[in-house]
Amino acid sequence: MRYLTKEWCNLCQLTGLHFGLRAHKDVRVLNESVYQRLRKRKEKAFLKQEKEIYDFNPRELFDADGEVLVRADKFISGEEILEGDTIVNEMPEEQKEHIRKLIESYDSRGPFDIQKNSIEFENRQKMFLEDNEKKIPKDIYSQVADPRVFALGYSTKEMINQLKKISKENEKKVQSVLKDFKLAQEKENIPENIRERFGFHDCKVKSIIKKKDVTILLDTSGGFTEDNKIIFHDAKIIKEDTAVNGCWWIYEELYNTHNGYEAHMMFVDETNSYIELTIASKSIIVEKV
Repeated sequence: MRYLTKEWCNLCQLTGLHFGLRAHKDVRVLNESVYQRLRKRKEKAFLKQEKEIYDFNPRELFDADGEVLVRADKFISGEEILEGDTIVNEMPEEQKEHIRKLIESYDSRGPFDIQKNSIEFENRQKMFLEDNEKKIPKDIYSQVADPRVFALGYSTKEMINQLKKISKENEKKVQSVLKDFKLAQEKENIPENIRERFGFHDCKVKSIIKKKDVTILLDTSGGFTEDNKIIFHDAKIIKEDTAVNGCWWIYEELYNTHNGYEAHMMFVDETNSYIELTIASKSIIVEKV
């Protein structure tokens, strides 16, 4: 990757270091009773939220089928809404089938498991602890009196302001790189049919077949496209950190070469590690199969 590098991806994770934090006057010093009180409060809220999700009846999802949608600009402006300003949402059959399966699971479920969800809460807190140690700058994290309380989402006002400042600086750097990347891509003489379709954010790699042509098959259920097959004709793999099977596609860069294209792709695996793949090819075919 020339712009959307691993370093840039990591920087993207550091633009909201203050998100979810609340200032609390009792967290300036280590205090076990304060921790236990705040922990019980957070766990209670977590269990309530999980119970609400558990109780949601997926039959309600069918309400969107046949719903009349109004153009956003007309809705916001308050102008008279004409027939041409609306569209009837018709739910695809595959989506309906997915909802039917959710209903089957909902109807056959057991009682809400408080103990299981309490364990999940504890596991998440451990994950937050580990993430904070990695992400928060050491000079700021050293000010934390009790990392467990910080993982619950409580801090001092001074610390939150410091994190806001750093997050803002990181956001500027991220946007600067993104601006340079967009300008560079605009200069590339890429056919519109490829430029518009070569984007697979949040799609999962089902398989990659490496022969004279390199073919990538995708699970697009979590993405924003129905195109699920990419063929790099007469291809050469320039860089592959590790196998990308089962990984999620997050970013791409596409460049012209003297005899075709050079595609730079960034993936992320289940451990949130970034994996880079670069393929040179004479042509690229994107299709839905």
